[in-house]
Amino acid sequence: MRRREFITLLGGAAAAWPLAARAQQPERMRRIGALIGFAETDSYGQASANAFRQGLEQLGWVEGRNIRVDYRFAAGDPTLYKTYADELVGLRPDAILAGATPAVAVLQPMTRTIPIVFVLTADPVGQGFVQSLARPGGNITGFGVYVAPMMAKWLGLFKEIIPGLRHVAVIFNPDNASFAKLFNQAIEAAAQSLGVSVTLAPVHDNAAIEAAVAAQAQQPGGGVIVLPDSFVITHRKTIIAAAARYRLPTFGMNDLFPRDGGLMSYSIDSVDTYRQGASYIDRILKGTNPADLPVQEPTKFLLILNVKTAKELRLDVPVHLQQLADEVIE
Repeated sequence: MRRREFITLLGGAAAAWPLAARAQQPERMRRIGALIGFAETDSYGQASANAFRQGLEQLGWVEGRNIRVDYRFAAGDPTLYKTYADELVGLRPDAILAGATPAVAVLQPMTRTIPIVFVLTADPVGQGFVQSLARPGGNITGFGVYVAPMMAKWLGLFKEIIPGLRHVAVIFNPDNASFAKLFNQAIEAAAQSLGVSVTLAPVHDNAAIEAAVAAQAQQPGGGVIVLPDSFVITHRKTIIAAAARYRLPTFGMNDLFPRDGGLMSYSIDSVDTYRQGASYIDRILKGTNPADLPVQEPTKFLLILNVKTAKELRLDVPVHLQQLADEVIE
């Protein structure tokens, strides 16, 4: 081989070595924290985590290959929210998914630099999580779920199914439902125009839930409205069972309530919001500033009716509502 040809061949091989080496290098591993408001053993908690994982995979983020997700499940427990939020911030992830309002509430004062993407968060502007929907203005953005004016819609639907509704108990955990004051004021305003009285029933454990439902059953024409906080959603079966014993209809602000035996709900597809949350995590990992990602508000709500429960309560669900319903449980 001629000397010039040998040098050319050697030079070409040397130039190819960095390319081969780069091709063999593993992708950069990114780290995400996920603070989910429900129990890991709850089917809802599992479905939420799976939806988030699937959303990431659809965008090219595969756990163990180019992303690591540290999951924490607070099970609606205010103490666990704080403990797990502190743990996740301490890991210094590239971003954190905050699943539910109390997750955002505890994370907000802990970090002004780690991007936070929320889902299932009620009235983020009213609670001071973002400056505005169009321009969040900080390290927090995401997907909202409800605003206070919608409470009139919920109470109106409840009254339509129960014409004799005279009073409602509103069940919520004040430690989790930082939005409760806004929502309860809207419910009370709507109730006045419908001739319905309202009793606020803050609860912290199963015993308090039982007591609140029992007290509501003392008068005829009663019903139970359940605010969408992670504690009462986690304890939804306790609420539904107590209401069934006392023959009280329940209106849940989460689609799980009628599916687990409550009367009805008017809500978003709550599990799917975790998949949506993955889309903003993806954009942040690719360099977008969370302050430039507008808060997304839901555009579709699902009316779900449990006709089987209605029959047990001897309620006639209007035909037009059954026709309007997105899901009717027989």
